[in-house]
Amino acid sequence: MKRFLHSPVAWPLAGLLLLVVINAVLRPDFLRLTILHGHLFGVPIDILNQGARPLVLAVGMTLVIATGGVDLSVGSIMAVAGAVAAILIAPGTHSLGLVLAAALGAGVLAGLVNGLLVAVVGVQPIVATLILMVAGRGIAQLITGGEVIIIKNPPFEFLGDGYALTLPFAAVLALLLFLATHFALRRSAGGLFIEAVGDNPIASRFAGLATARVKCLVYVFCGLCAALAGVMAAANVRAADSYRVGENMELDAIFAVVVGGTALTGGRFFLFGSFIGALLLQTLTQTMYYVGVPPAVAPVPKALLILAVCLLQSDRTRNWLKNLFQPQKASQTQS
Repeated sequence: MKRFLHSPVAWPLAGLLLLVVINAVLRPDFLRLTILHGHLFGVPIDILNQGARPLVLAVGMTLVIATGGVDLSVGSIMAVAGAVAAILIAPGTHSLGLVLAAALGAGVLAGLVNGLLVAVVGVQPIVATLILMVAGRGIAQLITGGEVIIIKNPPFEFLGDGYALTLPFAAVLALLLFLATHFALRRSAGGLFIEAVGDNPIASRFAGLATARVKCLVYVFCGLCAALAGVMAAANVRAADSYRVGENMELDAIFAVVVGGTALTGGRFFLFGSFIGALLLQTLTQTMYYVGVPPAVAPVPKALLILAVCLLQSDRTRNWLKNLFQPQKASQTQS
């Protein structure tokens, strides 16, 4: 138990459970699940469905942050991927496989640009990805002509509002990506390479690791995740809105990763923590909608929750709290 409390994942998990308890008290039907036409419905299912895109982004962002970098362009890459998919699928002359390959390929290309700027050219990650954050949104608007492209294609729409195994397909897809990434990195040396590069890139290079290649591949994977999230978003709303799709999503992804216990300085990463962090933020968003918090004020409780979880993860904060109560315990023992 003591070891679990010192785990970075413990506190976001505790925050998630606390939010579930609060919602269960405020809304007796919060945990109620119903089956209709073989599909599960309920607030927890809605949280999983709406949290699928932040989770997909958080998976890629976790690996980028683990190398000591950051990717501010994921929201713009979402817009580019959605725009590419909408333009290709609107005429109805291209197959779904080709559309998805082109949209995901756009994300891979964007990630490759970020990776080359960071790993090869040596540009600071926040500057390199900020360039694509600004330019990518403009590229998406250029592709769509500044218009909202309506999508009418049932197979494509299935990616956003379809069901598989009684669950929303978007949630199933996000869970499969999370599990595949987790096992691929933890059952191989890939995860150790990423952590080594993030912890000490100079020592890793002298040890024989291709640090530039590792960083570049991580940004490519992050771009792929962002493109997948963009396709899911376009399929969900059945349109490509290059102005609004992915707006501020990079911040949610970074918040989920940091709350999940992965340090911005790089090194050891916690994919499961990012998974819990994404669910925590989405549950908090649902809670604020229910209690009627205005959208303009909504970022404040989100920031407070993130601050509280990050403080509880800090060894210095936990030691301070421990020392705060120790004198009282010692005085009671002497008396």
